[in-house]
Amino acid sequence: MMEQGLLEEAKALYTKRHLNALNTVGYKELFAYFDGDCTLDEAVEQIKIHTRQYAKRQMTWLRKDTSYQWIMPEDFDSTVSALRQEMA
Repeated sequence: MMEQGLLEEAKALYTKRHLNALNTVGYKELFAYFDGDCTLDEAVEQIKIHTRQYAKRQMTWLRKDTSYQWIMPEDFDSTVSALRQEMA
């Protein structure tokens, strides 16, 4: 995220940091850095931690919902075949 310009993007949005839509992983930590609450390295480390925590929460939530069907990338051909049969 940092290599793809998150720092510059967050700088451009800093004046709008009060908006709820910007209270997300990445922006929140960089806004704390801009406010002087932490170093850039600490902010990046917090982004990594919070990203992993968010992904874990998503996986936990999705596992509980049995209406989802998991598709593995290595099963792409069989998945496409199954979808074509379902749509026919």
